[in-house]
Amino acid sequence: MRTLEEVRATLEIAKLKEEDLQKTIHCLSFGDNVSSADYCLMELDDTLCKHIEAGQSLVIRGDKDERAVLCSGDNTYDLKIADTSNLLLFVPGCRTPDQLTNSQDSSHVAHTQIWGFCNSYWELRKHRPKLKKLKKILMENPYEGPAIRGQEENTENRYTMEDLLERIQASEEEIKTHLETIHACQIDGYWRVLDFDYEMKLLGHVTQLVDSESWSFNKVPLQNSLEELAPLEPKEMIEHCLNCYGKRYNENDKVFYALHEDKVCRGVALMLLQNAVKFNLREFQEVWQQSVPEGMSTRLDQLKSVALVDRTSRPETICLLRVEDLPEDTLERFNHLFTLREKWTEDDITPYIQDLCGEKQTTGALLTKYARSSMQNGIKVFNSRRPVAT
Repeated sequence: MRTLEEVRATLEIAKLKEEDLQKTIHCLSFGDNVSSADYCLMELDDTLCKHIEAGQSLVIRGDKDERAVLCSGDNTYDLKIADTSNLLLFVPGCRTPDQLTNSQDSSHVAHTQIWGFCNSYWELRKHRPKLKKLKKILMENPYEGPAIRGQEENTENRYTMEDLLERIQASEEEIKTHLETIHACQIDGYWRVLDFDYEMKLLGHVTQLVDSESWSFNKVPLQNSLEELAPLEPKEMIEHCLNCYGKRYNENDKVFYALHEDKVCRGVALMLLQNAVKFNLREFQEVWQQSVPEGMSTRLDQLKSVALVDRTSRPETICLLRVEDLPEDTLERFNHLFTLREKWTEDDITPYIQDLCGEKQTTGALLTKYARSSMQNGIKVFNSRRPVAT
């Protein structure tokens, strides 16, 4: 244990003036059995610090074949090891200069023990949640409607929220938001995604009822809908369909739904395109308009990120291409897109890369990094920066 006299002798050798230093002098010593493997350091921003100080938790998620991510209640972060040339010491009870006061008249030595040390720390960077796996595992057992009498329902591959939190690299809030996006619902405590044909069947029941009752699409009464369609489908499924394709509101103590034209038209388009490799665009537009409920108008911009129009072919064609089916990795996504089409206009490619943008990042910045631009017939187009295997 160093004495104050020994400290002063060291200062003299180092040619330092005692009056230039804090009155409290920390004398550090290593405790027994100290190891660099005992602790890990993690650098937190102000938001995460407040999250921890409020008693909330941070969770590291990932299967054995996945790169680990860290999740708070509503965000996902990449974990990256950052090395430092300085040795980082863990010293409980050690106070920083701004925590000290110079109220003492003379210098004194505070003996403090080092609990551990490290020469690296975990760096966090906010990252897009990895949600493609969510629909993939839910599609292992999609819900096709209530079991027919005499048949047993398949109870395999069903997941609670706790199960999903164990499997999906995303925060709970991000998972809940995506479950809503893919029209999943809770059945008997398990999250299920609807079989697409069954979902379209439900939507058909709703739109046919609206038509037969001459209701406005902006004012569909919930209670009447449930009563009328109860003999055909469970009430919970009818209400779920209305939640997926409409907006709920109250009027005079009654619940109504305003059906969303774009969502209904998009659903019908997906039903028409799902079994066709390519569809003559003009014929598709005619069939599509005839297939949607009367009073609704179809437009191609309703199909951004789910269908791709080829204006260069003769005749012009349209095919199914859903952004959710594309790779999550940015480089893999661009490579895949450029195997599908050599040159893209900005309007065509933007819906398929919009979800790749990080904080304060634009699609223009992504295109600058991963694509090369050129002019073709007076229109700017983008192609791959490197040869793409077809």
